[in-house]
Amino acid sequence: MSYGVAAALQAAVYQHLAADTALASLVGAAIYDAVPAGTAQGTFVSIGPEDVRDRSDKSGGGAEHDFVVSVITDLAGFATAKAAATAVSDALIGAPLVLTRGALVGLWFLKAVARRGDRGLVRRIDLTFRARVEDN
Repeated sequence: MSYGVAAALQAAVYQHLAADTALASLVGAAIYDAVPAGTAQGTFVSIGPEDVRDRSDKSGGGAEHDFVVSVITDLAGFATAKAAATAVSDALIGAPLVLTRGALVGLWFLKAVARRGDRGLVRRIDLTFRARVEDN
C-alpha cells in the first residue's frame, strides 16, 4: 500500500470543487482544505479528514480513501447548507478527476450527517465519499 496518492487526490478534489459553477454560485471561492483562522462567516466548504485502507492487488498498489467534505454555515436553517451539500455531491459523484500521481478508479458518495453546532448557531453537513485509487 502507498499513501502517496493522498495529496494528489485532495488537490484534485479541491480543484474540481473550486471550478464547479453551481457550487461557486452558493459559496463563491470559500472552499478550503483548512478552515481559515478566526471565525469564518457565511457558508463555506472544507475538505477534511480521511481514512485510507490498502487495496493493492497483484496488478499493483492501490488504496481506498474515505474522505469528508463539510459544508458549514452560520445562516439560519439548513436550506443553504443542503443546497451547497447537494452541489458538492453532484460535482464529485463519478467525477473524472485527474491526479498528479496515480489514477482514480472510481468516486462514490457514502453518507451525510447534518448537525447543528455552536449552541444552534451553526449548521454543518459532513459528506463522506469513497475514492478508489491506483498508485502506478
